[in-house]
Amino acid sequence: IVGSLWNNEMRQDGNKYVMTQHGFARDMEFILTHKTDNEMMFLLHDNEYTLKKYPYNFELEIGYKLQDNIIKVIWQVRNTSETEMHFQIGAHPAFMLPEFDAASTGANGYFDFDNDEPLYYTHPGEKGCEQIGANLFEPDEGNTLAITPNAFGPDTYIFENGQLHRVTILDKAKKPYVSVLFNAPIVALWAPVKEHPECPFVCIEPWYGRCDDMHYQGDFAAKPWMNHLEPGKNFEASYTIAVHR
Repeated sequence: IVGSLWNNEMRQDGNKYVMTQHGFARDMEFILTHKTDNEMMFLLHDNEYTLKKYPYNFELEIGYKLQDNIIKVIWQVRNTSETEMHFQIGAHPAFMLPEFDAASTGANGYFDFDNDEPLYYTHPGEKGCEQIGANLFEPDEGNTLAITPNAFGPDTYIFENGQLHRVTILDKAKKPYVSVLFNAPIVALWAPVKEHPECPFVCIEPWYGRCDDMHYQGDFAAKPWMNHLEPGKNFEASYTIAVHR
């Protein structure tokens, strides 16, 4: 899953399961299955532990491929169950800010976006689940947002409906530092500055799925942005990180 389930509960086919934020794969050890000078692939599959939390047989492969200044992150999901499988998958990469100054009240960098049209975001509310209703995103100028201690007032900016397909971090001089490029329908921007104002990094997170709406009581399969996979079928996706210097 991506994000939180309301009360950490997942309901499907009349049964109830418990999964905490972002699900179980993040806490498990993957098996290295492929390695070259510039590429590695890792595999996770269902076991007795996962079946108590998630009622499907699956294989999840995550790979990393390096070419020049670009890292490609590869996701492959295979449904090895005999029934349709429902799942979400997302990324959580964090990037150190160049020339970060914890004592500064000004910008430690900027976000730059590939969309000049008005953007709308949602954000988490109670129990890490989404507040219903979109908010108009107000950049500082043009399509940039200064990364300051006050930049993350909503805690997390969640942009849905494919509004963005590239987010770039600019340095203090507004020169490109690193870009994340993706086809995912959702991207989130987050940093833990409320609890840790000295935090020197920000996260750019492409998602195929998101947290529950607040008070959601429906089936897992009916959640917004759910992915559905027939038995024996594969899901493939990727995103890239481009380092500009």
